[in-house]
Amino acid sequence: MSDETREGKPVEGKPVKEPKEVRTVTPVKASSSDELTDKDLQAAEKLKAAYKSLSNQLARVIVGQDQVIEELLIALFSRGHCILEGVPGLAKTLMISSLSKCLSLDFSRIQFTPDLMPSDITGTEVIEENRSTGNREFKFIAGPLFANMILADEINRTPPKTQAALLEAMQERQVTVGRIRHKLSDPFFVLATQNPIEQEGTYPLPEAQQDRFMFKIFVNYPSFKEEFDIARRTTTSTQEEIKPVLSGEQILDLQRLVRRVPVTDHVLHYTLALVRQTRLSEPGAPKFIKEWLSWGAGPRATQYLILGGKARALLKGRTHVQTEDIQALALPVLRHRILTNFTAASEGVTTDKVIERMLRDTPSKESELSRDERFKKIFAS
Repeated sequence: MSDETREGKPVEGKPVKEPKEVRTVTPVKASSSDELTDKDLQAAEKLKAAYKSLSNQLARVIVGQDQVIEELLIALFSRGHCILEGVPGLAKTLMISSLSKCLSLDFSRIQFTPDLMPSDITGTEVIEENRSTGNREFKFIAGPLFANMILADEINRTPPKTQAALLEAMQERQVTVGRIRHKLSDPFFVLATQNPIEQEGTYPLPEAQQDRFMFKIFVNYPSFKEEFDIARRTTTSTQEEIKPVLSGEQILDLQRLVRRVPVTDHVLHYTLALVRQTRLSEPGAPKFIKEWLSWGAGPRATQYLILGGKARALLKGRTHVQTEDIQALALPVLRHRILTNFTAASEGVTTDKVIERMLRDTPSKESELSRDERFKKIFAS
């Protein structure tokens, strides 16, 4: 189960236990503890204002990519991680480094290569002589993972053992070297990039590892006007200065606020209807799902849709989640959690097309959703 759903802290020398209540998401009514207080409402207003300030600051150096920036911030405030996929030259690195400056966060870039070893990113222990005692002792030299925002550039170009070294850091917010566990500072945000071209000599991330990422975000080519502005602004000697908008402590407060946003039973039912119909063995799964998919999304998809919907609602100035928030995040949450089969590949059907059809065929109104025979079977399973 993902770290985003854990509240417990790791104890030195003891295994971290997962609370039972976070294994699945069940549609329950929001309790009084989930209601936002006046202080929370004021914080929500500050978050909305901070989002506008962040957009204005990033617009000084980044042209376009508004949706990408919004999804990155949603993942950040939801305490999640992202995979960005796009061809070289689309300002992925500049976007992340600029965002880290806006958020007053330490930024670290790791260029993944075939010869990169796990200790190259986590850190290693070296023998050092203690000048006062004359004894030799082990000293831990922290690797580039010990930062707030990590850009794992071209993660699919490094062997699986180095890719797996990220998993403990992403889920547990800690790194184990030898017998000692070293905690990472919060907030901690991993952005892994993949190049959709030049697939020779790459090591694609296994599905179980991709599932740890909250979003898979596609970074597309800019429009003509955007590329015109890029060409004009980046070929001069003028350099824009970015000012910090949020501190690390403020981000942690906003992450806690996101979890307090209430969600109605209808939104939970709608989210479960989307996720559960991707599973081939699920009663009520549509015919096109059985024809095009070989594997469906797991419970993490439901959790991330709800958490992302909460963060998006706050960014839009609302203190409650709507079905439109779930619809807006369905593509980045689900596209790397469902697998298409040979039939879909032969017909040119991508995971995005499958998700878009699900969104069209799943009624968002409560009355229509509850009356639909397909979803009665799903809710009864």
